[in-house]
Amino acid sequence: MDQREIIEKTELFVQQVMQEDCTGHDWYHVNRVRDTAKYIHKQEKLGDLFIIEMSALLHDVADEKLNKSKEAGEKKLNSFLQELSLPSETSEEIINVIAGISYKGGNNHRTLTIEAKIVQDADRLDALGAVGIARTFAYGGSKNLPIYDPALTVRNEMTVEEYRQGKSSSINHFYEKLLKLKERLNTQSAIKIADDRHHFMETFLQQFFNEWNGYYENDFS
Repeated sequence: MDQREIIEKTELFVQQVMQEDCTGHDWYHVNRVRDTAKYIHKQEKLGDLFIIEMSALLHDVADEKLNKSKEAGEKKLNSFLQELSLPSETSEEIINVIAGISYKGGNNHRTLTIEAKIVQDADRLDALGAVGIARTFAYGGSKNLPIYDPALTVRNEMTVEEYRQGKSSSINHFYEKLLKLKERLNTQSAIKIADDRHHFMETFLQQFFNEWNGYYENDFS
């Protein structure tokens, strides 16, 4: 197979794997990440486009929060890559990119290749702005998290296990992760996109707390 055929086969595989997702990690998320990664690559003029596109398409296949276990996810990804009969170094590059982009409560400190930096930026951009807000509440609902609970304090330092399993709320997630992402982007192209999306989230949170606390511009009493 040539690279175009490999990408088309990968698209079909990911669509099948993600077709019933309701956590915000569906095919549409994956496709946006792929398109954004390609845009960043074009702007930055850096990296191997095939590695970037394949890694973006497959970046959530092995994610442990979307699989029964970390091992099950890795097996699913590795089995598919073996089906493609890619050169071993190409498969290893894709696996390494995917392993490096996850947030893990801010504890993923892998040294990233330029391909990983671009895919990571694209994935993080999809966690920001209006789409990011919608995805946050979709994921929170799928995990039975409350929208907001004032009794749950924001966790500033977390282990990976605490990040995955600890008690939180969808609103707290903005402060525990999403509002930190803009300062952790790798490329100028991504930072430029993130500015507006970050501001939109801050505006949303201000409005949310105004309504939660019963503050109104007009006195209706």
